[in-house]
Amino acid sequence: MKATHTWQGIAEFVGVVESGSFTAASRRLQVSNAQVSRQVSQLEQRLGVQLLHRTTRRVKVTEPGQRYYQQCRQLIDGFNACERALTEQQASPRGTLRLTAPINYGERVLMPLLITFQQRYPQLHLDIELSNARLDIVDAGLDMAIRLGRLQDSRLRHRQLASRKVHTCASPGYLAAHGCPTRLSDLDSHNCLVGSLGYWRFADNGREQTLNVSGSLRCNSGLSLRDCALQDIGIIQLPEEYVAPCLKDGTLVEILIDQRPDSEGIWGLYPQTRWVAPGVSLLLDYLQAQLQT
Repeated sequence: MKATHTWQGIAEFVGVVESGSFTAASRRLQVSNAQVSRQVSQLEQRLGVQLLHRTTRRVKVTEPGQRYYQQCRQLIDGFNACERALTEQQASPRGTLRLTAPINYGERVLMPLLITFQQRYPQLHLDIELSNARLDIVDAGLDMAIRLGRLQDSRLRHRQLASRKVHTCASPGYLAAHGCPTRLSDLDSHNCLVGSLGYWRFADNGREQTLNVSGSLRCNSGLSLRDCALQDIGIIQLPEEYVAPCLKDGTLVEILIDQRPDSEGIWGLYPQTRWVAPGVSLLLDYLQAQLQT
């Protein structure tokens, strides 16, 4: 027997036995009477056993059909119980969910959301590893990772949760003292405060361009770079969660707006396994909804 045929006809056969007729079974299953009859006949042919006696007035289950019905009913009940258990587990997940995220983004954006999520599902424990290293979540035994920018690991399933803008900006005081760059080449004569990468991204005539920049300070903390820019020290390029309030109140000014790079993705990644840890789908849905608003 081919595996693809294993369940074919079983629902129709059980429907006929329990409802007493092909017509009643077709109404119950919301399919045609002909389809119910065809599926049951093919099931009997496949098994080599007559399951039902058909007359013009009624349908009677044969002795082998009765035994087969009882086994099928147990299988269907077990399958339904399994689905209910999974649904209930997702609705009220238990256990431990292990995840990783970048340090600054985790501290500033994710942690407040994760705290609210954990309060909503108190029986689900969160084990959070904030790290700027791209941990191998399979080797590290993690259930999920939050990654920013371009994806690099094709072994993982992924969902884009949101996107974030990147802004190049400086304080009004710095721009008043040193002038405002209007072209990318102008950055060569400015004090560019860089992070761990040492280059900035721009969109130049519709194409992405990376530009090596340098200045008097390098720091892997976005908060520290922002604070230096607020002190009129130099120009910075940072994601919006660092600078949006400053751009709004005017303490920082965005420059080179026409060359602003494309928004970068915020991704949820998890292993390519058939079994997804309890709470992963719920957390992905929750973060997607929160981050997009």
